[in-house]
Amino acid sequence: METVLIQARGLTKTFHTAQGKLIQAVDGVDLQVRAGEIYGLVGSDGAGKTTTMRMLVGALKIDSGEAAIAGYDVQKNVTQARSQIGYLSQRFSLYEDLTVLENIRFFAEVRGLRADEWLPRCLHILEFVGLDAYKDRRAGQLSGGMKQKLGLASALVSRPRILLLDEPTTGVDPLTRQDFWQLIIRLAAAEEEQVGVLISTPYMDEAARCHRVGFMRNGKIVVEGSPVQLRAMLHERIVELRGAPLPLLRVIAAQDPTVEEVHTFGDCLHLRLKESLAQTVIERLQVAIPQGGGQLLDARAISPALEDVFIALSGKEE
Repeated sequence: METVLIQARGLTKTFHTAQGKLIQAVDGVDLQVRAGEIYGLVGSDGAGKTTTMRMLVGALKIDSGEAAIAGYDVQKNVTQARSQIGYLSQRFSLYEDLTVLENIRFFAEVRGLRADEWLPRCLHILEFVGLDAYKDRRAGQLSGGMKQKLGLASALVSRPRILLLDEPTTGVDPLTRQDFWQLIIRLAAAEEEQVGVLISTPYMDEAARCHRVGFMRNGKIVVEGSPVQLRAMLHERIVELRGAPLPLLRVIAAQDPTVEEVHTFGDCLHLRLKESLAQTVIERLQVAIPQGGGQLLDARAISPALEDVFIALSGKEE
């Protein structure tokens, strides 16, 4: 039987603005993450991702609902719950005057690890994240990607069963993002660790690496499933157009009665259709675009990307 490490039901959180208004940051969120699973929270800024994570880690009081971390109630047993978590926030705070090893030692001793426990563990983690050659370098001299790896190493030092990672790769270069994700995948797959990972990300290529993805909007998880299941929501409803000029093609395509929305993807357009009538739409556009003064180089139905799903869900009315 799969071990459930995060179990949340009906989480809500409301904030009061300086003007006295109420903002429903999280509105009835249900969430479940199992051992060995990577669950991605995806949504635009203000969707409620960070607030949800901060409630799970006990940094914010839950207004209503309940949450358990590895079986410990977050509201009743917050210390025990936190002991199961490795948390990496968007702005991980390093002690820049300390070395890499000294930073990890600090977090280890805060968690109550003895010297005979933390030293071999720290050295093992530094090798795992690829910082073993930099253990004596001051944290302030590290690159942005190395600092994120140090943040991950600090989160792992106490052998947590759960990793909460809040947009950990924002602002780092693509190669570092790739390296970071290889570490996350290895952690989740390691039988001896059996770590559950809850990660928020603004990058759809990262969401595609998760076992399950939850799309958040206005404080709610509006849909969740595997990347394959989510892409199936738009099966045969995405048409890719290539031609020139793109602004003109966009106007012409948007006038087709079956086209729900048009978005620019690099040097092409993605048309989201109201129903699976791709070939019919393509045939109409093959006539309409030249008549409108545009040049159509290619029009074909394609498999939807997670970006297509995200855009569709972000713009969908309640």
